Amino acid sequence: MLLASATCGPLAHADTQTATAPSSNPTQAVSVTARLDFTINMGKFLFFRVGTGTYPAADGTIASVSFAPQPSIPAAGAAPVDGNNTAVNWSSAAPVFSTPGTTALPVEVRSNAGQVTIRATATSPLTSGANSMALSRVTIASSNTALPAPLIPDTGTGAAVNVAGTAFSNLVTVRSADWTFSFNPNPPPQAGTYTGQVTFTASAP
Repeated sequence: MLLASATCGPLAHADTQTATAPSSNPTQAVSVTARLDFTINMGKFLFFRVGTGTYPAADGTIASVSFAPQPSIPAAGAAPVDGNNTAVNWSSAAPVFSTPGTTALPVEVRSNAGQVTIRATATSPLTSGANSMALSRVTIASSNTALPAPLIPDTGTGAAVNVAGTAFSNLVTVRSADWTFSFNPNPPPQAGTYTGQVTFTASAP
């Protein structure tokens, strides 16, 4: 979750004038003007949250998503159980892993800096230490089309998606959504616990 802002103190300039009634008519009405110029500097800000947190506080907690696909043995499609000498009807084909459940995380974007874009960067690959698999096996669906989720690349930084503005000709944005993460377990990788990391970056002009 990131919060960036810039502010400037108020500035005001004014002039003064003096008018007096003529001595011949001291009760004559008089009028003066004083001009006042205003300069208001509205600093840009960008708030981006994936996971826990509450605007406007910044929270350095890194959210996590876990999946545990379960194998089934063809052709019966039976899930193997722990134990010795356990009979099972198996065609000798490779096991098929069921698609695990999904995990949803809250996402929030607030900005007054114009068009906001979001990109995903493969910070570290999915690896068990001995083997690795493509990060693009993880996909994201957003509950709000105005706050879409970017595609996760296998390496480097992926393509940007645009967050729709909410006011002032899309210069101001206040959006929230739930991003639901899914994992494609097939073809099955080699056994192991795989860990990796993706960095999401929100940007504005």
